[in-house]
Amino acid sequence: MTSTNIRVPPPGLAARATSANGSVIREALALTARPEVISFAGGLPASEFLDVEEIRAAYDRVLRETPHRVLQYSTTEGDPNLREAIAARLSRQGLPSRPEDLVITTGAQQALALLTTTLLDPGDVVVVENPTYLAALQCFGYAGARVVPAPTDERGIVIDALADIAAKERPRLLYLVPNFQNPTGHSLPAERRHAVARLAAEHGFRIVEDDPYGELRFRGEPLPRIAAYAEASDRTVLLGSLSKVLAPGMRLGWLRAPAALCRSCVLAKQALDLHSSTVDQAAAAQYLGEHDLDARLVPARAAYRERCEAMLASLPHALPRGSTWSRPDGGMFVWVRLPDGYDTGALLPDAVHHGVAYVPGAPFFAGPGDPATLRLSFATHRPKEIETGVKRLARVFRSNSHPA
Repeated sequence: MTSTNIRVPPPGLAARATSANGSVIREALALTARPEVISFAGGLPASEFLDVEEIRAAYDRVLRETPHRVLQYSTTEGDPNLREAIAARLSRQGLPSRPEDLVITTGAQQALALLTTTLLDPGDVVVVENPTYLAALQCFGYAGARVVPAPTDERGIVIDALADIAAKERPRLLYLVPNFQNPTGHSLPAERRHAVARLAAEHGFRIVEDDPYGELRFRGEPLPRIAAYAEASDRTVLLGSLSKVLAPGMRLGWLRAPAALCRSCVLAKQALDLHSSTVDQAAAAQYLGEHDLDARLVPARAAYRERCEAMLASLPHALPRGSTWSRPDGGMFVWVRLPDGYDTGALLPDAVHHGVAYVPGAPFFAGPGDPATLRLSFATHRPKEIETGVKRLARVFRSNSHPA
């Protein structure tokens, strides 16, 4: 055997990795790390409403009382006590649920990844609201799915357009964020939810109902979940999370699905991480068992309403004439469209220079994006800070009053 000086390069990345785009949200968060920047970019819950002392007490108790259980490997499906607590919570909210209907995941984002793994082959059609949650687009892109955008208005997905797409494209999956949608803040009315359920039954597609913001309603009455309609009960997967209502750092989400799909997701999760953190699940179950989470959310909802109203009151004085924006009844986001000719991606560095940040809207679209759109989050700033931040935005738009 002779040695040579030949050096063969290692294989490159998989096609799915080379085709993936970076996250404009993570890039915006990194860009706005300076404390003097008022950032409307991140979809973060307000830190002052994290129940730090009682969450610490929950960890202390499970580590004191059952240390060998909570520091050991666990079942892939998730902590039985946590699944029971979440099932009971969903049942009280009008969606009868059992612990065995649930799989605990490492954040709701992993739940979406598990569904993509178990339900989609390359080339399969996924219908999404346009615009939609950016990380969902990334997830479907990794799977090699063909993403078809469905038109939306201020009341969510347009049912007639969805019916036409379903008949033409025969999708395997419809992905929706029906409550206070990310990025628009819009909510799907009950009659449209029922229509979506009927279309799913008629055309044979599954529904992924992503609901991270539903418990942050600060105006109006709760709407039925799509999974609660009889037509969709056998084909709807509900995604939920503790990130926006308890603590995002615990990285705990769940999926509620029919039994066969739950089993498939468990197998897929075993290949990814075996199970989500045992101690975090145990602490969350302990907390939910000892505290009234609804009562804990009352001040947060009130604050989010006040902050949303402060932003909505400030925008007419700051945005160029002809701009439009959403008026959410909950959640964290306001969606803005500037007049034609503006490019919010190009304006972002100038905004950061002025001490304010947002997320450009174009990456939220499946296919060609609308460069005149942007997403603003009101959740983490008090009203005075919001007013100051919006005034800074006004200076950005005034200095760019003649867009190309």
